[in-house]
Amino acid sequence: MHVQIVLFDGFDPLDVIAPFEVLAAGSDAVQGELIVELVSAQGPRPVRSGTRGLVLTATSRLDPTKPGYVLVPGASGPTVGDPDEGVETIPVLLARFGETEAVTLVREALRNPEVTVATVCGGSLALAMAGLITARHAVTHVQGMEVLAATGVHAVPARVVDDGDLVSAGGVTSGLDLGLHILEREYGPRIAHAVETYFEYERRGTVWRNTGRQPVAV
Repeated sequence: MHVQIVLFDGFDPLDVIAPFEVLAAGSDAVQGELIVELVSAQGPRPVRSGTRGLVLTATSRLDPTKPGYVLVPGASGPTVGDPDEGVETIPVLLARFGETEAVTLVREALRNPEVTVATVCGGSLALAMAGLITARHAVTHVQGMEVLAATGVHAVPARVVDDGDLVSAGGVTSGLDLGLHILEREYGPRIAHAVETYFEYERRGTVWRNTGRQPVAV
């Protein structure tokens, strides 16, 4: 099984590294059955993040036909500023993602029954702004929840939202929770617990799914 983590110009480094490390450790725990790689829509290239110019290298092109997961991170940058004055705010970076070939490839991945698309932080907002997840259940960073809902997505205020072939996680550190959820979902709780113990990290919150009884009041 493959997990392809998609790099794009202005990506948030922790959105990438947190799930990458968790899943890499999970790969070790299942003797390499899980292949984790950094990809881009353009193919192998150095990709500059939105944080202090940190660069990570995509080693291959995003392939929506590979069974497994396609993981889209959010962006890093200022939250306020005038784009007309050249300020590349997070919304600008996420909208720019929607103008790249990545959108076509992620759309193909969403149509592939052997692929689950996952997001961290603003990754779900990038897909929503591109019209890819309308009427789906998802979460993003707390600061983007109203915008997410405005795109026609059912915004759920949970740490991780599992909507079948779309799994999303909230703010940047939730990439750890997303990685562990993927491990448990695919390989069971013992693998996820082993990695959780190794990382000395305990997952937060209940994974939200659109199943079960509706609460009357809490």
